[in-house]
Amino acid sequence: MRVISGTLKGRKIEGYEIKTTRPTMDRVKESIFDSLQDNIISSTVLDLFCGTGSLGIEALSRGAKECYFVDNNKDILLYLNQNINNLKLKNKSIILDKDYLEALKYLKNNNLKFNLILVDAPYKMQVIEKIINLVLDYDLLANKGILVLEYSFDKLKESYPQLNLYKYKKYGNKYVSIYRKEENNE
Repeated sequence: MRVISGTLKGRKIEGYEIKTTRPTMDRVKESIFDSLQDNIISSTVLDLFCGTGSLGIEALSRGAKECYFVDNNKDILLYLNQNINNLKLKNKSIILDKDYLEALKYLKNNNLKFNLILVDAPYKMQVIEKIINLVLDYDLLANKGILVLEYSFDKLKESYPQLNLYKYKKYGNKYVSIYRKEENNE
């Protein structure tokens, strides 16, 4: 697996062949990021269920300011750390070795907000709507922030409080829904 575009274009990402990972296909990743390019520059990104870091690394390569990588699989985190070191992204990367529920609570308690949140949970977990609600309840998405969800079995709505469906696409047996947070007067 390689970085598709940006300053790290063509660089290798290690660990995608591990049995417990299901990396986002290159064509899906390219489609997601091409449609979001204007929202990536100087953004703060959350890569939830990051695995080896493919999505977050792509965001950093395309100009994101920093990325919070969240996963709690020790084997995967070894590859994530290796990728971040090999690609010289340590100064832009924060790794949280936490379960997604713990991580979201930690981010809330530290008053963090994200311009872009990438969620690629294991499909069998069917937690996408729960994550949407936690992101909203914890106010983790900045005004006009983008929430990207990759899933297979979950059933999602066209809108949620403060979130509107921006883009939806089916790729084989997986779906990608992209929501944008409405601007509010804070």
